[in-house]
This record gives sequence, C-alpha cells and structure tokens, in this order.
Amino acid sequence: MELNDLRPAEGSRKKSKRVGRGHGSGRGGVSTRGHKGQASRAGGTKAPGFEGGQTPLYMRLPKLPGFRNINRTEYVPVNVGRLEEKFEAGDVVDHAALVEKGIIKHDDALVKLLGGGEVSKALTIKLDKTSASAKAKIEAAGGTVETQC
Repeated sequence: MELNDLRPAEGSRKKSKRVGRGHGSGRGGVSTRGHKGQASRAGGTKAPGFEGGQTPLYMRLPKLPGFRNINRTEYVPVNVGRLEEKFEAGDVVDHAALVEKGIIKHDDALVKLLGGGEVSKALTIKLDKTSASAKAKIEAAGGTVETQC
C-alpha cells in the first residue's frame, strides 16, 4: 500500500449542496427556498423568540423585583453556639482557626459572629464583625472580642 492508494471510506465524504448554480445543477430557480414568502427572501428569517407578532414570553414576564447592590459586602455568619462545640476554653478564634475546625471554607472570607446559641468558655475572638448579642455573651463568659473592622 502506498500513500497514493489511500482513499476515504465509501460514503464517509459527502459533497455539499451547491444551490443557485443554474437550472442544469438541479437546484437552480428558487434554490430550495420554495416560492415567495418571507423565508424565500434574503434576510427573511425571524428573530429568536419571535412568536408571530404576539407579545413574546420574555416581554410578558415581570422583571425581577428589588435591587442588587454590586458593591455589597458579604459576611459568612457564624453563631457562638458553633464556637462552644468546636473550641476549648482560652482558644483564639480567628479565620485560620475557623478553617481548621471546618466552620468556614476559606480563610480570606469575611466573618460575622452572631449571637445564636450559648457559650460558657472564655474565648478570644479576632473576627471582622461581631453582633452586640454575641459580644455580650462572649464577655459574660470571660472572653474578649477584638474586631478588625
């Protein structure tokens, strides 16, 4: 077998339909577009979502309510009850410690400590934000709160 003997498999290659190349080609005249009408004209296709002139679905549906602020600062909420479960008395609670204990996923996330649950251990809190109720519970248990913001 030589390189010049190589041929594609029978039926694997198909010639493209050459329309509009005269009557002798078999596809002359109206060139497979049919007679008259919108679809026979150049540029005569309907836009995506066109519904025959009735108001399209995307215009009938209401807009989403409200406003989404692109500059919003998102905080990961952590309740003091979770700290009670995961930490020992005297521990320092910061981003690295929360990631290590599996409470948050990334140590670059902003964290806000909330007052859900009870805490009885003296902990040192070094987080981005703390609610007033969480701060009161931590300090009542003998801990300290040092917010970074």
